[in-house]
Amino acid sequence: MMDLATNTVVDLQLVQSNEVGGSYHMEKEGLKRSLDLLDARGVRLECIITDRHPQIQKYLRDRNVTQFYDVWHIEKGISKKLDKICQIKGCEKLRKWLRSIKNHIYWTAASSTTGPERVAKWTSILNHVQDKHVHEDPSFPACLHPQRISRDKNKWLSAATMPFYKLEKVLANKRILKDVAKLSPHHQTSTVEAFHSVILRFAPKNVVFPFLGMLCRLYLAALHYNENAGRPQATSATGKPIYKLAFPKAKKGEYRVRKVKTQQTFGYVEELLDLIFNQVFVDPSPYVDEVLGIHIPPALSSAYDRPEMEEAISSRVTRFNQ
Repeated sequence: MMDLATNTVVDLQLVQSNEVGGSYHMEKEGLKRSLDLLDARGVRLECIITDRHPQIQKYLRDRNVTQFYDVWHIEKGISKKLDKICQIKGCEKLRKWLRSIKNHIYWTAASSTTGPERVAKWTSILNHVQDKHVHEDPSFPACLHPQRISRDKNKWLSAATMPFYKLEKVLANKRILKDVAKLSPHHQTSTVEAFHSVILRFAPKNVVFPFLGMLCRLYLAALHYNENAGRPQATSATGKPIYKLAFPKAKKGEYRVRKVKTQQTFGYVEELLDLIFNQVFVDPSPYVDEVLGIHIPPALSSAYDRPEMEEAISSRVTRFNQ
């Protein structure tokens, strides 16, 4: 759980799949534990921003928590569908509109204050691609861009053609319209993705850790992230802000300009050392009791029968000497 206004991790929950009957239920269980903890501490949520996990939607609705959707998750799903449509013979013209549609969904989220306004602005793109800039919906009666004469007349789509039909089927889908109404207008979950990259430095996925070891590494990752979340942008010797070019693999050749931050700090390490030497070593009993009180689920492999090593070796047969 992150406070997106301050870009800090406020709670971490580690859930193992055999605690909840399968990996599908882990996300909901982790959210439930975090919300229960925040409620116990007297924290009241203005809203929560997530992806579109069906279980999470229902759970937050039952709990009367206002939920918004991260724009990037919806945009990614729409873009994948449109990319496939552009590969269909006769629909190549749609490719000219892909970037505009991506930008449009972010603008829709950022410039709207109500669900109906978001839906009206989102569906206006279907008129816009036909070179129609006045709309029937009173929540957004006309495009806000200045009127201009297009240099490329061939980019406009016509109704009752296959490209427009395919586009309308994706953009005006009932589920998409329902989700667009709940797009987050202020914060997104990109900072959570950034925290996940920090976790990989402390707990690489190609290494298996015990439950308690994984929990400790998650806490270290949170300490490191919170200390460095507010780093300012680095500047040159002349005081000029420093940027760098990046070419994300997923963008297929498109570049991004990113800010270069100042060097990371590790002040939390000194604080941990002071705690260990000045308090834990002096009287370790309360800390030991705290660790022993952590519920550690049995290892996933404990659910399987473990044969004797000699028996396993004797029955070992490769596909080449059967």
